Amino acid sequence: MSNIVKVSNAIESRESLPIRYDLYLPSQPKSALPVLLFLHGFKGFKDWGPFPSACEELARDGFGVVAFNFSHNGVGENLLEFERLDLFERQTLSRDLDDVGSVIEAIKTGKIGSDRARLNSDRIGVIGHSRGGHTAVSAAAEYPEIQSLVTWSSVADYNARWSEKMLDDWKRQGYTEIENARTGQIMRVGREVYEDAIGNKERVIALERVRELHLPALFIAGREDEAVSWKDSEQLYKSCPSDIKELKVIPGTGHTFGAAHPFEEEEYPDPFADVLDTTSDWFADHLAGH
Repeated sequence: MSNIVKVSNAIESRESLPIRYDLYLPSQPKSALPVLLFLHGFKGFKDWGPFPSACEELARDGFGVVAFNFSHNGVGENLLEFERLDLFERQTLSRDLDDVGSVIEAIKTGKIGSDRARLNSDRIGVIGHSRGGHTAVSAAAEYPEIQSLVTWSSVADYNARWSEKMLDDWKRQGYTEIENARTGQIMRVGREVYEDAIGNKERVIALERVRELHLPALFIAGREDEAVSWKDSEQLYKSCPSDIKELKVIPGTGHTFGAAHPFEEEEYPDPFADVLDTTSDWFADHLAGH
């Protein structure tokens, strides 16, 4: 982690819950840094797999990178464990979108970054993986500080993902259950998650919000994605009216581009390295003004 400073702390969400974040910075920035926000996905967290290492790489390329856990993602003080399943049950898309706003406000007011380096809060890019990509699209439409967007394996329309069983569970008992294949935990998703996505679809559904975007937008997906079809990214790309947009579908790889948790290899899987290089180049061209 040479030449990179990492600052870990928390800010409060709108509901006074902690939004735990890591800020990655070049150790001696020459000027105010453009900022990248990194949004994890469903059943994800900021410390998943190679995400921390990827954030270091992006910081090395001249960005201030803020990776954070959504306030309701279910990960508590132990940053690698789901200890707050009560919060996970209530993780609505609206709450995630509000959390992005809280982080942006903390950057603007100096609560994030000011003691270590000046962050350019008018030049913010956002990266989101899977459900985080879905939220990243909505955030790019919601918050004018966001000037550029990259999604990895993004969901296009969360309301298209609710199964008949989930709908029946919500109607009958107020929650549905999913298994976390990695941990074996049974995790509840409450009815309010569904009601929020339906009732606030104009605000929180990516396929709705992407039609508002006139900023540089890159949509990356794996053609063999087993969790979210690459066609979701294609939908977002086609629906985005921006003059600067791109769709990149990588053959022979899936939802996490060959990466897994824990990440113990010395080198990134080739598809993940490709995604990271492409992402860095995109923000260098369309955010940093290089």
